[in-house]
Amino acid sequence: MADYKHRVEREDGPSSGRYVVHLAPGFEGEMTYRWVSPGVIAIDHTGVPPEYRGQGIAEDIVRKAIEDARKEGIKIIPYCSYVVAQFRRHPEWADLLAPRG
Repeated sequence: MADYKHRVEREDGPSSGRYVVHLAPGFEGEMTYRWVSPGVIAIDHTGVPPEYRGQGIAEDIVRKAIEDARKEGIKIIPYCSYVVAQFRRHPEWADLLAPRG
């Protein structure tokens, strides 16, 4: 398991889910995804409140999703610009990219 600065939780639903870091009451960082086919998720949003940016929260969230995808054999379609940028910075994740349909 990777070393994270923040506790990242995963919430799964039948057609979508999210990774979340609970911050102060009423504040959370999150990354949302939806299932597009068996074994393939599309990540469509990553957000951290402005007052919490620059602390590595979004990075931890994406790293946890990558870790889970590797363990579970899931491919990822990144639509969120932040996640697209992270995939560019981490060519070692290229095997997790699913083709856009």
